[in-house]
Amino acid sequence: MAEEDKGKTFRELGYFASLGISVALAIVIGLALGYWLDTIFDTKPVLLLVGLGFGIAAGFSNIIRAGKKAEKF
Repeated sequence: MAEEDKGKTFRELGYFASLGISVALAIVIGLALGYWLDTIFDTKPVLLLVGLGFGIAAGFSNIIRAGKKAEKF
């Protein structure tokens, strides 16, 4: 395998390895934002659940984006 191919392979591997962190971070940020808004507006747990939903949607969006990027490889 040529050095150029190895570098490309490791870059792709790094991108997909960071995908799990990206998904988890999106969910945690959504939860934190929902919790924070719940404390401001006293609507517990409504906005927490809405934030969780948005976080999960953002996580799946990251997965779909990575899948489309993988098709290009």
